[in-house]
Amino acid sequence: MAEKSSYVDCAPTPALAAFASTVWIQQVGDRPVAQRHVPHGGAEVRCVLGEAPRLLGPRTAATYQEIPAGGTVVGVRLRPGVLGGLVGMPADELVDQDIAGTDIWRDLARLTDRLGEAATPRAALDRLQSFVARSAGEPDPLVNEAVRNLMPWHDSGTAALPALLSISERQLRRRCRAAVGVGPKELHRILRFQGFHARVLASVAQQGAADVDLARWAVETGYHDQAHLSRECRRISGVTPGEFLAQSRAACTCGHDHAASIGPMLRPGDGRFVQAGRLTPS
Repeated sequence: MAEKSSYVDCAPTPALAAFASTVWIQQVGDRPVAQRHVPHGGAEVRCVLGEAPRLLGPRTAATYQEIPAGGTVVGVRLRPGVLGGLVGMPADELVDQDIAGTDIWRDLARLTDRLGEAATPRAALDRLQSFVARSAGEPDPLVNEAVRNLMPWHDSGTAALPALLSISERQLRRRCRAAVGVGPKELHRILRFQGFHARVLASVAQQGAADVDLARWAVETGYHDQAHLSRECRRISGVTPGEFLAQSRAACTCGHDHAASIGPMLRPGDGRFVQAGRLTPS
């Protein structure tokens, strides 16, 4: 019988919760997996066990990575605004970069061995979380507030942020780029798309629910209309919304649990919520 792949994300440890939105374990079966990485506003620290961890900087467009058959990946998804303090350099220098962790952290060689020696993938993930929590600096509180107001379930856009945060547009853009990697407008576009992405994955989790209404989803996640969603989806993911939905269904219908990462991106009261690691109808 062919060995299947699995992917499960979950909430980070309490020590890491202020810096990471989710952590995950991915185990690949007897065939290589082409993993699509869609921009989410943050960065990622990920490790194929047996190899050195890598830092994936904030992305502005989808990328693909092939994970070898039989491989196990553990990873940490950083919240938007955390990267600058974690690496001790402006985050905009790492946009769309895939960097060996040893180029950033001197003590990473020992961590690579410890991850590879872990008795289980969960133990390896716990060790990676501890390392990231120890390395993280204090996030910029003003950028944190900006991110909160740009989440897809908020109605405020970028125009209101300078007055709301009592800062000039230029200063906000500078601080956002240093902490997040991109300016407020680009971050807003990415987070808005993540709202749509969450609706797609929620539909997949509900066994490919038949009530797909791209026009309604577009408006509910902050787009002007379906045409606006289509333009942005092509720009960020490289495919149309319909193609994105079909590809997500094909990739995630077996052995994938994205509940922890979906929950914060869903609009409260939209009919879905996270419970016990699964998406359940309200």
